[in-house]
Amino acid sequence: MTATTDRPDGGDLGPEDATPKQSPQAEKNDWAQFIVCAVLVVVGALLIFDALTLAGGFAKVDPVGPKLFPLVVGSGLLVCAVILAIAITRGSKGEADEGEDIDPESPGDWKTVGMLVGLFVATIALVDFLGWAITGGMLFAGAATVLGSRHYVRNIVIGAVLSVASFYAFYSGLGIPLPAGILDGIL
Repeated sequence: MTATTDRPDGGDLGPEDATPKQSPQAEKNDWAQFIVCAVLVVVGALLIFDALTLAGGFAKVDPVGPKLFPLVVGSGLLVCAVILAIAITRGSKGEADEGEDIDPESPGDWKTVGMLVGLFVATIALVDFLGWAITGGMLFAGAATVLGSRHYVRNIVIGAVLSVASFYAFYSGLGIPLPAGILDGIL
């Protein structure tokens, strides 16, 4: 005897209706999602490898060591990759973005992306010479300006406060000295 289930309209489902039918689109695997899984595996494995090869003892106050955080993040990435791969093979698909307040058909703003990349490159190039307090302030204020804030004085003040606060938070709170650069002896 075959089990039947009531339909919403009061009739019975036959054996052929008891299993949900998948559309041909749902049966296809979305290979872009598998690429995301592969990237998660590669990044997670690199984090774990780098964590296991870290030399300890460079921080003054470090009860757990420098390996814990990258090991936790790398392991989490591997677990997420496995869960995502299982979900993909079971037919789970991500929903397309509706675009809350943007037009998904419009091209990207490559000028803004390029300016932010330039800002990051300048920070990397200048942090040893100028120090974190100055380059961090330039990074925070510059990013706010590039992303649309037109309050230039406020951007500079907030950037300066954030960079100096993060300098001391790393140095005093974590025991990790950030480069002082030309402000060495002042900070």
